Amino acid sequence: MKSKFLFTVIFLISIFFSFGQDKILMEASNSIKIDELKEKMYIYSSDEFDGRGTPSKGQQLAVEYLVNHYQKLGIQSVKTDTYLQSVPLQLEEKPNINLNISGQKFIYYQDYVSYLNGPDREYKSKEIVFAGYGIDDPNYSDYKNINVKGKVVVALGGEPKDKNDEYFIKGENKSKWSILRQEIDNKKRVARSNGALALIIIDNYLHSRYSGRYRSSDIGYSEKRMALSNDEENNLHVLLFPEKFKNFFSGDDLTFNMSFKKNIEKISADNVAAIIEGSEFPNEYVVLTAHLDHVLPRNGKIYNGADDNGSGTVAMLEIAEAFALAKEQGYSPKRSVVFLHVTAEERGLLGSKYYTDYDPLVPIKQTIANLNMDMMGRADPERGIRNLNYVYIIGSDVLSNDLHEINIDANKYSNLELDFRFNGIDHPDQFYYRSDHFHFIKNNIPAIFYFSGVHEDYHQPTDTAEKILYEPYNRRVKLIFHTAWELANRDEKIKLN
Repeated sequence: MKSKFLFTVIFLISIFFSFGQDKILMEASNSIKIDELKEKMYIYSSDEFDGRGTPSKGQQLAVEYLVNHYQKLGIQSVKTDTYLQSVPLQLEEKPNINLNISGQKFIYYQDYVSYLNGPDREYKSKEIVFAGYGIDDPNYSDYKNINVKGKVVVALGGEPKDKNDEYFIKGENKSKWSILRQEIDNKKRVARSNGALALIIIDNYLHSRYSGRYRSSDIGYSEKRMALSNDEENNLHVLLFPEKFKNFFSGDDLTFNMSFKKNIEKISADNVAAIIEGSEFPNEYVVLTAHLDHVLPRNGKIYNGADDNGSGTVAMLEIAEAFALAKEQGYSPKRSVVFLHVTAEERGLLGSKYYTDYDPLVPIKQTIANLNMDMMGRADPERGIRNLNYVYIIGSDVLSNDLHEINIDANKYSNLELDFRFNGIDHPDQFYYRSDHFHFIKNNIPAIFYFSGVHEDYHQPTDTAEKILYEPYNRRVKLIFHTAWELANRDEKIKLN
């Protein structure tokens, strides 16, 4: 009788506890309200913040606003003494460069451009080695029978196809070796790991794209180029040439001579990081991200960036508030939840890259998932105006089917159409590579990018708070909250594929 009575008591307590937890969860979820989203959005995308460009006084004001929010909620900073993580950056202009290959001189912009400003250095009579497409992959490698240590590597743009016009590596689809946002970085990484001094890529599109962009930047028509200061990945020079020089580089016994001196200005900007520590698994982390920056004023006009990325920033503030409310009522998440606002996304995902690659404030190997919010407050014109009750889900199943299924199940609270049209890593629009989640995924951390699409006000002064579609936006924010809640509170952490 005693054991039966004890079982009954335990059963009733578990039901009561479960009911209480569900009640707290719904109260936290219901605290995410349209009027609060709207109030924060009008502040964060106001003229006072002057576009939040990196760096700027307006961005500093935005950072102070974020810090004050977490202080008022009683959510502690990740670092012991500050919510700020200083990100070392540099503004770059045309380097002082003189290039001579086997007696032939080349004209900057017209003939070539320096994609990466590596260290100041003199190269005298360095051997040049042709390495096909510059690929080193289990399915195809150009480095099998060549030694490039201490030499300059020349590689063609793109990747090879077989006699059936299919790519050697992935068949019908391009791989990371020829997708624009990955090609140069991957070929550079392989050349560097094999000991090369410099990499020359011959490709019309790449040369045209970056020579035009850099010329515009260097003569003041656009913002100066920006990079992480002392980025270890920038210790290899990468030069881009058009294909008219293909035959020239196929010659024998070419020697590479170059003098190079950077023309930079070192600056810094801040990430903002807060944390609610886990009650059972405090050393396992769910990291939420949104970029806090937008762009500097142009032609006397302020680019307020309500959707890009006031929408992600404000969403994270409301989600943090919901978690804080649950904690006030006695329910802390089992795992730690980190709220990370990153700088300089618009300048090349630099704030998130610094966090993941150089100074992770919580251990990367103990970070179980990343939920990234960027441009999630509007509607994609390609969808028409009838169905606004949707969100694009990108990357959810790339590393973890558990994450994918958790997000789908969390949608029972929002009843959105989960649209996966951009989910593939091979999609030509390449959204998979275009926001801060990418630096988590490349570090083997499962991630979801929540997105509602590009619209006519993208990077325009007309991206303002009154154009946010607050009802579907509110639903999207709740979806992310419930996904984060489940990730933080399930008994087992998610598994990788």
